[in-house]
Amino acid sequence: MKEIRYFYCPDISVSNELPKEEFEHAVKVLRLQPSDTCVLTDGKGNIYDVAISSVTKKSCTFSIISQRQLLPTWQGKIHIGVAPTKNISRIEWLVEKATEIGFDSIHFLDCQFSERKNINIERLDKVAVAAMKQSHKSVKPELTSFIDFNDFIRKPFDGNKYIAHCYDDKDIGNTSEKQYLPYCLQSSECKDSMVLIGPEGDFSIQEVRMALDYGYQPVTLGPSRLRTETAALLAVTMMNMNNVII
Repeated sequence: MKEIRYFYCPDISVSNELPKEEFEHAVKVLRLQPSDTCVLTDGKGNIYDVAISSVTKKSCTFSIISQRQLLPTWQGKIHIGVAPTKNISRIEWLVEKATEIGFDSIHFLDCQFSERKNINIERLDKVAVAAMKQSHKSVKPELTSFIDFNDFIRKPFDGNKYIAHCYDDKDIGNTSEKQYLPYCLQSSECKDSMVLIGPEGDFSIQEVRMALDYGYQPVTLGPSRLRTETAALLAVTMMNMNNVII
């Protein structure tokens, strides 16, 4: 069976020309010609079957054959907040794999023990686009730039709010024990969830306490001590599996 190639065209509603990056791949790598067909997505849930109309050295235009909506395979909204690792390739890996699994947004947190204070959001967005196309999804996850942890937890969020940390409950002064994240998700009727994952040195105790004050529920992802990017991907997977539409 011929492989279906997805291309990302966020401006398809106002333009029938492939963006530069997609033009390079479609024409110079795949050598698509007039009358060849392919699939485009605007990253907002819409899929377009198109036919190539014209190809020049600098542009490739298309005509739309049909349009349809391809809804996510999960209910509600899946959000993750994570402090980027010192090795940025691990965060690129996280964005790629989380996009393949399926989630809605990732927020990069500047925490007290963060070892990285900057990220190239454009580079990470390209990773997300490539993973979206490879996994044949129609919605590109939202990536937000650095935000101070204290500012982030003060933002309103209408859904389940969780913070995963490695401290003992007695260290935090929390009166209730951390719950296993899947149990929390299964017991909630709300399908919108946010999980916060700390840096390689974990959140500070002060940050955890502040999150609890703002309504975040402490959770555990299991008995193993996980790397930041592994913990974040596991949290995304748990939320996706809980919300999957069968």
